[in-house]
Amino acid sequence: MNKIITVLPGDGIGPEITAQAVKVLKAVATKFSHNFTFNYGLIGAIAIESCGDPYPPETHRLCTACDAILFGAIGDPKYDNDPTAKVRPEQGLLKMRKELGLFANIRPVELIPSLSHRSPLKEDRIAGANLVVVRELTGGIYFGEPRGRSLDRLTAFDTCIYSAEEVERVARLAFRLATGRRGKVTLVDKANVLETSRLWREVVTALHKSEFPETELDFMFVDNAAMQLVTFPAKFDVILTENMFGDILSDEASVLTGSIGLLPSASYGLGSPLFEPIHGSYPQAAGKNIANPIATILSAAMMLRDAFGLEREADAVKSACYQAIEDGWLTPDLCEEGTAKTTTEVGEYITLLVYPNGDL
Repeated sequence: MNKIITVLPGDGIGPEITAQAVKVLKAVATKFSHNFTFNYGLIGAIAIESCGDPYPPETHRLCTACDAILFGAIGDPKYDNDPTAKVRPEQGLLKMRKELGLFANIRPVELIPSLSHRSPLKEDRIAGANLVVVRELTGGIYFGEPRGRSLDRLTAFDTCIYSAEEVERVARLAFRLATGRRGKVTLVDKANVLETSRLWREVVTALHKSEFPETELDFMFVDNAAMQLVTFPAKFDVILTENMFGDILSDEASVLTGSIGLLPSASYGLGSPLFEPIHGSYPQAAGKNIANPIATILSAAMMLRDAFGLEREADAVKSACYQAIEDGWLTPDLCEEGTAKTTTEVGEYITLLVYPNGDL
C-alpha cells in the first residue's frame, strides 16, 4: 500500500512527539510491506515566525494532496500572553479545520487497567469507562459572525450559529459510530436556555427516528454531563455535542485515564482526515525530551485503522503502546521521579515492539 502522510509538527512539544509517531509508522511500513511518504508543513507559531501566516497556502496544499494528516500541537506563550496580538497560532488550527471541512472530532477515552490507579477518580468509579466524544468542529460560537468589540471596547460579543445540515452530518457519524459499539448516543446540550441547542435536539431526534431507530438516544444538559463524567463515566458510550461543549467535555474526560498524554483523536470531514493527540503544545516541556508520545502514536494507530483500513497494523501499534505501559516505559506524567523514561526512549521502545528486527 502506498500512502502520502502530511506531518504538521507545530509548536512546543509537537516536533518531539510527532517524530516518535513517524518512527513507529516507518516501522509499520517496513514490517508490513507498505510505502508511506511523509511531507512536512508549517502551522501555528512556527509558521507565523516563518511567513506571518499561521496556516500558510503551502501547508494547505500539502493537506489537500495527501491521504491523511498527522498533527502535533499548536500554541506559544508569546502569543498567549499578548492580548493585543492580531495573529495567533490557534487561528491556524481553526482555519485548517474550516478550509479542510473537518466538521467532526472523535475522541476515544479508554481506561488502561494497569493505570487505573493514576486516575483522579476512585478505581470503583472509573471501572468500565470506555466512551467516545463526538464534537462538531467547524460551527458554533468559535466560528459564528458577527463577533467583536464595541467602539469603546467595553463590550464584547460572539455569535453561536448552527444550521440543520451541520448538525445532521455530525450526528449521523455519531450514530454510525455507536452502531459498532454499545449502541447508545447521548446528546449533550443546553436546550433549556439556548435556541441552537433546541435545533440540535430537533435534528438529532428526527435523524434517530428515520435512520437509526435501533440505537438508544438520550439527552443531557451540559452541566449535568460534566458532573456525570466524574461520578459515573461508565454510563456513557458515545457523547454527541456542539463545538464549545465538546471542547470542554472532551478535555474533562481526558483526565479520567490518568494522563492527557495517553489519548488520541481524529477529525473527519470533506477532505483528508487529521489525527492528533488531544493535548496542547506544553511549552514548558519543549526541548526537554520529557513529553509523553503515546497519544500521538495511538493517533497514528487510528490513522492506520480508520484512514487506511489497516486493522492488523493498527492493532500492532496499539498493542505495543499498551505493552510499553505494562513494562514500565513511562514518561514523567505517569511515574515517580527517578524512574521516568524520555520521549525518545518511549518512542524507540514502542518501535522495537512493533518491529523487533528494525534498525533504529
